[in-house]
Amino acid sequence: MDITQILDVLPHRYPFLLVDRIIDLEPGVKAVGIKNVTINEPHFSGHFPGRPIMPGVLLIEAMAQVGACALFSQESNRGQLGFLAGVDKMRFKKQVVPGDTLVITSQVLKLKSGFGWFQGEIKTNDELVCRGEIMFGIEKPARKDDAGV
Repeated sequence: MDITQILDVLPHRYPFLLVDRIIDLEPGVKAVGIKNVTINEPHFSGHFPGRPIMPGVLLIEAMAQVGACALFSQESNRGQLGFLAGVDKMRFKKQVVPGDTLVITSQVLKLKSGFGWFQGEIKTNDELVCRGEIMFGIEKPARKDDAGV
């Protein structure tokens, strides 16, 4: 998926879109995405001045966005939204700095009763940055006739 295809699937926009490209995709199952980290990103001005490090919560968000590309690129799931509901077993092994290229893998583990779970990992230069599980709630889009329109 190129950036325009990603924008068709995800609602996120600058400065909160954290995936540049999807290089491997099995709709509804798994996605591998790329994020090129640059010094121009707004979080680096305060995290930390003189020593820019990408916040761990943004790494989790990038992992979730790649997982959303996997899940919501499947035609039967188009237009749905995922909302973070939990993070389990997340471990950070390496800091991410401007100039790094992140390779983000997210796999759908299961879907049940309006919730889903991803297993994800991020690497840079073939080194593990972080790995863990993300739980998310799924909101189906409102139908026009539900709103009385």
